Amino acid sequence: MSNTPIELKGSSFTLSVVHLHDAHPEVIRKALEEKIAQAPAFLKNAPVVVNVAGLDGSINWQQLHQTFIDSGLHLVGISGCQDDALKAEISRAGLALLTEGKASAPRTAKPAETPAPPAAALRTRLIDLPVRSGQRIYAPGADLVVTSHVSAGAELIADGNIHVYGTMRGRALAGASGDKEAQIFSTNLAAELVSIAGVYWLSDQIPAEFYNKAARLRLADSALTVQPLN
Repeated sequence: MSNTPIELKGSSFTLSVVHLHDAHPEVIRKALEEKIAQAPAFLKNAPVVVNVAGLDGSINWQQLHQTFIDSGLHLVGISGCQDDALKAEISRAGLALLTEGKASAPRTAKPAETPAPPAAALRTRLIDLPVRSGQRIYAPGADLVVTSHVSAGAELIADGNIHVYGTMRGRALAGASGDKEAQIFSTNLAAELVSIAGVYWLSDQIPAEFYNKAARLRLADSALTVQPLN
């Protein structure tokens, strides 16, 4: 047992990012209520990050924070802010400033173009054991392959594709870093939630003819689609 009362360790979490295009609290509240009503089991009490890159003008940060609290969401922090004065306002409001992993760097003059090196092959994380309820497995920058069953209450997350060669219950979130080309493959689709690049279905949205069947999910025109896994 450690002699110190606390330990500080690094970890990774997947959070939903709400991109704001309007700063009016009532407009935001109504939009949040509509989204939560679509998937209350998924969004209720969910931790979220608010990206304000699409906002112009002054923002009442306290009102903004209260709007998310009133909607039943937990505001973890603010991202997408490049202005130093706005960053100071956010800090004074007691909100955390976050930098998203793929935030755009300030534009600079382009150097002379050189041939791009060959793209590195996407890595694969292989799981040979059953994934139990309460387990969360993340494959950063990689595909995730599970050769056994995934229990209800388990969560699979991958920046690339997800393959499950067994019954897939629980949650499967492919393209977690925003890759819209990612796909989900399962020999027995019985998931609580499936998501690709943030677009998701709950179990009751999966077409009945594909439930408990071998299936393949992908995005088409920014909407989830499913087809038989041949």
